[in-house]
Amino acid sequence: MIKRVLLIIFFSFIIFLNGCSNDNSYPKLDTINEAPETLYELAMIDLENDLLDNAELKFKNIDFKYPLSNEAIQSQIMLGFIEYLRLNYEEAIFKFNRIINRFPSHKNIDYVYYMRALSYFEQIRNEKLDANKNLQALKNFNQIINRFPKSKYSKDSNQKIILIKENIAAKHMDIAMFYHKQRKYTAALKRFNIVINDYSYSKFTPEALFRMVEIYYTLGLDEDARKTASVIGFNYPDSKWYKYSYDLINNEQNISEKRSLFSKISNLLTNDDKKD
Repeated sequence: MIKRVLLIIFFSFIIFLNGCSNDNSYPKLDTINEAPETLYELAMIDLENDLLDNAELKFKNIDFKYPLSNEAIQSQIMLGFIEYLRLNYEEAIFKFNRIINRFPSHKNIDYVYYMRALSYFEQIRNEKLDANKNLQALKNFNQIINRFPKSKYSKDSNQKIILIKENIAAKHMDIAMFYHKQRKYTAALKRFNIVINDYSYSKFTPEALFRMVEIYYTLGLDEDARKTASVIGFNYPDSKWYKYSYDLINNEQNISEKRSLFSKISNLLTNDDKKD
């Protein structure tokens, strides 16, 4: 009787294992007796040889079989990296976020922050369309600079921040020029000021200053125009935008002087007529 019960239990267990092996939600543990360190090395070899599917399976096996090991955490990081390589950026961001939340003190957490920032950065395609991705990428790279100033990823993060700011400045310039052409000068000035104040190191700053000179003259604010032009001359003396500003101011001054001379002549003739 006891043997029959044990036999039933044994066959039930075999059926259960077969059911698990057919369930795709569980990784196939082909190397179940391997140590996590060995499995991780094998997975990295597959990754280096661009065998992403094989590497992914091995990393999942490590995480499934040895969830408390350091290799399991590293495997989770590599699974996020594989999604990045596949251009599945949102899935990569999801995986990196989960790692940051679960293991905030991990020794390689700076790399996770960096890969998350890159996942946002790679989605920036056009300054006119990807404002949110610009801001998200900027925020994430700034986190690396602030949290891990001595990290080996800080230098590249700084370079990426410069590129992102150029992209954001380009968007503000595009909007400002639209308002400028529509003669909505107040809105245009607001956008040009954002470029000058928030993205002063961008290549668009001298042009933004010149456009402000144009608007000030159009509005009859000659003094503001001259002051703004002097800023261009001081900071960008070799820029074409300074030349444009200089030509504009001199042209306006010549017109003003001619008007003044014409006014004096007119007044003189008027006085002579009164005397006659």
